[in-house]
Amino acid sequence: MDVPDRQEFRRAVGLLPTGVTVVSAFGDGEPAGATASAVCSLSLEPMMMLVCLDHGSRSLAVLQRAGRFGISVLGVGQQPAAEVFATKAPQSEKWSSVSWREHLGVPIVEGSLARIVCGLGDVLPGGDHVIVTGTVIEVEAEPGDPLVYHGGLFRALDAGSGDGIERADA
Repeated sequence: MDVPDRQEFRRAVGLLPTGVTVVSAFGDGEPAGATASAVCSLSLEPMMMLVCLDHGSRSLAVLQRAGRFGISVLGVGQQPAAEVFATKAPQSEKWSSVSWREHLGVPIVEGSLARIVCGLGDVLPGGDHVIVTGTVIEVEAEPGDPLVYHGGLFRALDAGSGDGIERADA
């Protein structure tokens, strides 16, 4: 069996729209964070989150030492934050570009649609990434339009003219 083409794989998974977040923690009293789109709920009982970060992420080491992390779910107007936190810029430069606050021991991006604080759970290998789980300590959410990543671009979620598609089992 042939190995799948890497570029075709990237194109295929790029068709999966994802929310955009900043995953953050404090290290040596300073905030650290990275843009992450591989973030999802893992469990409702107990409430848990799953985050995937690149092995080379400087924020990963900070998160592991801190023992807790924050997830700021970005809104459509926060694309500049998503872009800067996706870079290898110094952490101080990233955080000086956004409004943020400390909440329950983690840095949170102000204006984000949802803020989730987690205690560090498992850190598991996952190819060129690390899979991090966290137990939810607190969650806050407010209505708004999420920033979405799809096809290699940041986008607004187009709700169209209706309220969505009715579930077949509804």
